[in-house]
Amino acid sequence: MGIRNAEISDWKEIMELLKQLDYSNTDSFLKNKIMMLLNHPDEKLLVYEDDKKVVAIISIHFIPQLAVVGDFARISYFSVDKEARSKGIGRELEEYCVALAKAKKCDRIEVHCHSRRVDAHRFYDRQGFVEAPKYFIKKLIYNF
Repeated sequence: MGIRNAEISDWKEIMELLKQLDYSNTDSFLKNKIMMLLNHPDEKLLVYEDDKKVVAIISIHFIPQLAVVGDFARISYFSVDKEARSKGIGRELEEYCVALAKAKKCDRIEVHCHSRRVDAHRFYDRQGFVEAPKYFIKKLIYNF
């Protein structure tokens, strides 16, 4: 089938793909997060379906910029099942998101990729991403 919008009913497959990114224990809140993303006007949550099975997911946010003409897109989660890698699925999803970003007048796409994900770094290099070395975060204490 290929690329399609995610649905709440995909939550179990999405959960398994997130586990492959080392995000376990999402089952208690994942459905709510999926629903929130599906209803957000500046978010696209996509899956790649192969033989009626979800084998990849990508979440991309479109972020307006105040001081520059072009906006930007940020990939927040991107996972291709380990059994489906090297088949062009990731490339197809990334290129689809590039087209979406261009249609929304974005002039760049950002992605944060942990230093331990060396294979993912090679993928992003092949897709034309360049490393931007500074990335700052501030942890917030919040009682969930």
